[in-house]
Amino acid sequence: MNARRVRVFPLFFLIIVCILLAVFDQTEPTVVRAQQPTGSIPTVTGTPSGPTVKVDPSVSQVRVYAGPSSFDYPAVGILVAGETVPALARALGREDWIKIYYPGVPGSTAWVFGLYVSLSPGAVLLLEEIPATPTLASTPTINPTLEAAFIGQQTPTRLPTFTPPAAIEPPTFSDVTESQSPIPAGLAIVLLGLVGFMGAVISYLRGR
Repeated sequence: MNARRVRVFPLFFLIIVCILLAVFDQTEPTVVRAQQPTGSIPTVTGTPSGPTVKVDPSVSQVRVYAGPSSFDYPAVGILVAGETVPALARALGREDWIKIYYPGVPGSTAWVFGLYVSLSPGAVLLLEEIPATPTLASTPTINPTLEAAFIGQQTPTRLPTFTPPAAIEPPTFSDVTESQSPIPAGLAIVLLGLVGFMGAVISYLRGR
C-alpha cells in the first residue's frame, strides 16, 4: 500500500506543476513593429490648375444650369458662397455665362452666370458654341373626343343684313321774304275793338 502511494505521488505532483505553469504563463508574444518614418510627410492639396471662378461670398448659393440660360435650360446643381471651381469657356454670344467643371452631371460640365462669380486674375477663356436646348421627352396631345365632351361646338349663324337708312335732305332757305298784309296787325285789332264797343253801345240803347 505504501509502495503504491509512493508511485502515485510523483505523477500527481507532475500534473499539479503542469497546471500551474499553464495558468501563470503570461508571457507576452513578440510583436514585430514596423519602423515609423522620422521625416515629415508632404500633404497633397487639390487646388485646380488653370482658370477658375469663385462664387461671390455675398450670396449664399448660386444655381448652375445645363446651358447658358436660366430660361432655356434646366438647373443641374448649385455652388455655395466662396466655392472655387475650374472655368472652361465662355458662351459665344452670351459672354456673361461661364462654362465650369461640375462632376455628377452629363458631360461633367455646367454653366454659371458670371455676375455671381469672379474669374481668377489673368485668366483668358475661349468662346464656345451655345449647346442645343433640350427637347421634351414627349409632346402632350389632347384627345379630340375628350375635348369635344367638355367644349361645346358652336353652330355658326348668319349675321343680319344691314339696310342703310334713307338719305336725309337738308332744308333749303330762300332769301325772298313773303309779302305782308296791307293792314297792320295792330290796326286790325283796334278796329275790331271799336266794332265790338259800338255793338255793345247799340245793344245797351235798344234795351232801354
